[in-house]
Amino acid sequence: MEFDPEEQTEGLHNFLQGIIGVEWLSTLLTVVIAVAVTAGIAHLVTKLLRRVLSHDNSPLPSSSIFINIARVVVWCIGGSVILSSCFGVDVSAAVTALGIGGIAISLGFQDTLSNLIGGVQVSITGLVEPGDHIEVGGQRGIVRDVTWRHTAIENAVGEYIVVPNSIINKNTLTKLRPIQVVVVPVVVTAPGAELDATARAMEQAVDAAVSALGTLEKPSAALFSEVTDYGYKGTLTFTVAEDVNTTAAKDAALRAVAPFVHAA
Repeated sequence: MEFDPEEQTEGLHNFLQGIIGVEWLSTLLTVVIAVAVTAGIAHLVTKLLRRVLSHDNSPLPSSSIFINIARVVVWCIGGSVILSSCFGVDVSAAVTALGIGGIAISLGFQDTLSNLIGGVQVSITGLVEPGDHIEVGGQRGIVRDVTWRHTAIENAVGEYIVVPNSIINKNTLTKLRPIQVVVVPVVVTAPGAELDATARAMEQAVDAAVSALGTLEKPSAALFSEVTDYGYKGTLTFTVAEDVNTTAAKDAALRAVAPFVHAA
């Protein structure tokens, strides 16, 4: 037997009216029960989606935009059933009228719709996911969430930056290496014959300094790429654990290599 929400709600309304005998009171109780049922369904759907999206095998990122859309859909269906069965509102006619006025509404909510569509696009395509290290619109940080209106990122000093989703679609987006991978540019002033020994000394100094702050997931490695008037230009790269403050780790690494390099 097929479940019809409107038929069930209307049946509940008639049942309460028969018991209470007061039209407005039975309608009120029906609305309260229907709202409670809708809220319960919305809660269950939200809980289920959070579990599905947080799973490693999920094809979609764990962004709150999908949860918010599902919650709105549930409440729209619940509201339509309540209006139709309890108040006799022709929902289909209202939807038709809304479609006729859709152009005016879309113009009034142009920015909101642009951000909503942009958020859905970047989330479904996997362009931006929570945990990504990105740079967009001159802002750089870790993506914490993608909502229906904006993308929240956290920069290196712990500040939260709100970037409208439409900005991400209209500007160049750079996916940076993970925040735990720290790169320190260096210019070594040692003679060429001592370059290998100097590189090893720098690596050991950096490993010792960073290890004092927390777990060093991957030891430092020096890589030189250019000869300049000041010396040998290169980078020193290492990886720390997620619980290590990368700003403090980079500061410790710079202090450790200071005796070996040229200060630009």
